[in-house]
Formats: sequence, C-alpha cells, structure tokens
Amino acid sequence: MQTIEILGNNDTRSGFGAGLLEAGKQNSNIVALCADLTGSLKMDGFKKEFPDRFYQMGIAEANMMGVAAGLATGGKIPFTGTFANFSTGRVYDQIRQSIAYSGKNVKICASHAGVTLGEDGATHQILEDMGLMKMLPGMVVINPCDYNQTKAATIAIANHDGPCYLRFGRPKVAIFTKPDQVFEIGKAVTIYEGTDVSIFCTGHLVWKSILAAQALAEKGISAEVINIHTIKPLDDAAILNSVRKTRCVVTAEEHMMNGGLGDSICQLLARNLPTPVEMVGVNDTFGESGTPDQLMAKYHLDTIDVVNAVERVIKRK
Repeated sequence: MQTIEILGNNDTRSGFGAGLLEAGKQNSNIVALCADLTGSLKMDGFKKEFPDRFYQMGIAEANMMGVAAGLATGGKIPFTGTFANFSTGRVYDQIRQSIAYSGKNVKICASHAGVTLGEDGATHQILEDMGLMKMLPGMVVINPCDYNQTKAATIAIANHDGPCYLRFGRPKVAIFTKPDQVFEIGKAVTIYEGTDVSIFCTGHLVWKSILAAQALAEKGISAEVINIHTIKPLDDAAILNSVRKTRCVVTAEEHMMNGGLGDSICQLLARNLPTPVEMVGVNDTFGESGTPDQLMAKYHLDTIDVVNAVERVIKRK
C-alpha cells in the first residue's frame, strides 16, 4: 500500500485564513465580515492587507448575515466568519430567508466544528451543521480534510456563483494533500483504490480513514478510501462506481449520523444500488467538555472505529 507523505501539521482554520487572503488578492470584490473572532478564524491577514474590505460585526451574527446578503446584492462577494455553531444554528432563519432563498453569493465560513472544538463543550460543538445547511436549496456544503485542501477550497468557493457553506476546525492535524492542488467543487478524491470495502470520509475523518485502511491492509482487507470533501453536491458517479466494485460501505465523519455524509450516501444508494452500510459518526447525542483526542475516542470517531465498522460491514455482504 502506498505511503501517504505527511507534509506537516496545522489547523484547517489556518488554511481558510490563507485561502481568504489569496482570494482577496485575486478579486477586489471579495469582502470579509467577522463576528468578533478575527484571531480564531485566522482572518487577521485579510484584515491587515485589506482594511477597507474587512468588517468587524461584533457578537451579532444574525446582523452579519443580513449585511452579507446586502453586500452580495451590491455585487460584492462576502465571506462571513464565526464558529460553526454561530454560523448555522444561531442564524438559520437569516441564512434561509436572506441568503439561500434568493441565491445570494455569500460564503458562510465556519470554524471550530464538531467535537474537536474540545473543552468549550456541547454548547459550542455543533454536530448538526452540515445537515442544516445541505437541506437549504442551492447551498453548496464543503468539509475539507487538511490545511492545504481548506486553502484550495476557500479559493474555489470565491469563484463559485452562489451560496456556500465551508466547514473547518480548530485542532492541528496532519497535512497530506498537495499544496498546489486544484479544488473541484463536487468532485470526490480517491486516496486509495481497493476491492473489499468503500470508505467514504470527510473532514478530520479522512486522515483517520487513511490510517484505518493501512491497518486493514495488514489484515488482508483492501479498502478503497475516497475523500468526499463536498457533501453537496455529492459526487454520485464516484460513489456508485466504487460501490459497484466493493459492494459494501463505511462512511466516516465528525458530525451527527442523522443528516450528515452517511445520510446522503444512504439516500443515494437506496435509490440506485442498495448496499450494506456502516456509519462512523456521532449517534444522537450532544458532545461534552474534553480534549479533542478524548472526545474523538469517546464518541467512536477514531481510527479503530473505522476499522471495526469495516469488519462489521464486510460480514453483511
């Protein structure tokens, strides 16, 4: 099995900050709005480079979404920044009514998603955000896996005409995708080809799935690992082509099972190719305070949980 080279470690929110700055250099219509979390969202670089295009909105997220919709109406390309909980749950009505309903060209950028937010606990660890956002008509939903992919995704959504939700995280994680990659919205990335099981993974669970595939190979199990960085629009063709070969599926995500990537893939398979599926995700519970590693282990989002899910689903073929 091919070894995946680790290029370093960094948080995906820093990839967003780097991508926002680069996108701002490429397009003068890009503006940034932040709800009093400039440092946490790594928007400092954009603020310093383009102070006249940066708006500090304070702790007023609903107002920020309304202002972003207005700026988009005037031809600007607004990027909003705050924690994922405040980017979705707190402002869902404003996003639905002022952005999604009229297809405004607003980029909703959400950091500190999932349980890897850590010690801030359940009130901040939103696990429902991708489900909320994918249900909105016309909303693109993206959940990249590392620093480089998040940077590339940020630049890509700047060039996409329409509302986008970009989800990223707080902890430093392995960097293993290419720094010069071209990010294609809605185009899955095959990391390992395999014949025994398809592992469809997203966000922080991509690296966990790579490690799981390596462990499975030592047991003689050939796992196909596909990075589904775009939850909506889903790459139906890539998923179905893989499943026709392997005939069983594991999905892996740092999100609630209900409403996340696994939910979307199960709907696709139910309509086209009924297949045994096991999901690695949070099962109908809130998070709690703890370190990211402790919480990933407790909520069964670790490498061993992907391995166990593969072994279960293969028995169901």
